[in-house]
Amino acid sequence: MLGGVGVLLLVGLYFLLAATIPRWWSQQVGSAVHGRLSAGLVLGLLTGITCTLLPLLVLWFGLRRRRTWKVALAWIVAALVLALPNLWTLGVVAGSGSAAHAGQRTMDVNAPWFRGASLAGALVAAAVFAVMLWLIYRRPKQPQR
Repeated sequence: MLGGVGVLLLVGLYFLLAATIPRWWSQQVGSAVHGRLSAGLVLGLLTGITCTLLPLLVLWFGLRRRRTWKVALAWIVAALVLALPNLWTLGVVAGSGSAAHAGQRTMDVNAPWFRGASLAGALVAAAVFAVMLWLIYRRPKQPQR
């Protein structure tokens, strides 16, 4: 009985957040950008780079060694929290609900170039992270003295 109530609460919370987060996020971004193309570009790039590279670094640092499941879960939650702005932007872009469509219209008018720049920043950050891993793991291990 308690599990069923918990599932119903989670489903209700999902629908509540799906109806509010895209609108709220697009309004926050729109108020920061004020309809300026350059501000949308810079803020989108910074958001995309920061909110992709930091979570990847946190995941790599937290999960590269064997840890207890509670510690690993804490690292994963920390990475998800750092990635929230990118996830919210993705919810606006890829969402199919009325809140996502309202967020798209808000960002079209008040935050031009933000969505595309955010994607470009995320791709750049993922490439930087991949190169960083390649550089770290390609070098031979030096013998201990």
